[in-house]
Amino acid sequence: MAQLQTYQDMAVHLNWQPRRALITEAAKRPMVTLEDLQRSTAQVGESVHRTTVRYALHKSGLYARVARRKPLLKESHKKSRLQFATSHVGDTENMWKKVLWSDETKIELFGLNAKRYVCRKSNTAHHPEHTIPTVKHGGGSIMLWGCFSSAGTGKLVRVDGKMDGAKYRAILDENLLESAKDLRLGWGFTFQQDNNPKHTARATMEWFRSKHIHVLEWPSQSLDLNRGEA
Repeated sequence: MAQLQTYQDMAVHLNWQPRRALITEAAKRPMVTLEDLQRSTAQVGESVHRTTVRYALHKSGLYARVARRKPLLKESHKKSRLQFATSHVGDTENMWKKVLWSDETKIELFGLNAKRYVCRKSNTAHHPEHTIPTVKHGGGSIMLWGCFSSAGTGKLVRVDGKMDGAKYRAILDENLLESAKDLRLGWGFTFQQDNNPKHTARATMEWFRSKHIHVLEWPSQSLDLNRGEA
């Protein structure tokens, strides 16, 4: 506790020039490491401990956080998103109630691929409560297709094998219109799908035309419905 207080005191009394320099660098380069900042302070003539750097940053409201992942958006993607939003500004609530949303997702049958954090003491890494059990070959996964509207959920279909255009059209043929009927969307409903090549293939779009189904124009690199990305 005394050592911690010492580092806090050092951060407070760190000369204003190196302190301002490291705060400016951290603000301009959010992914800079403590080691880089430590070297930067040494270059201006003041060598400090990493903990001192950390407390100086904390005092300025800068904290290390896990960076969130989000889609890579080019200017063309941003423009198409804006155009989409602008074109639908005047849409009524009833219009969106007539949209049947869809997506596919893969579900791991055993465990998660995502990184997990655990709060533990030193030398307890292999305690059962601090580990994530695994199985050989990852335990497998299943692919699902599903749809929903404001009235509820439609069909949920397991995709056997690799999804291709023909299989996607078969899923639509067997489940889309039936889902729209169960949800009482009527014949004037709009179907939403992302821009996966299987979804926008000529044969698939011809299938929609043959069934007189209006497909919502969806901007590239838009949010995945099954992930809730922002």
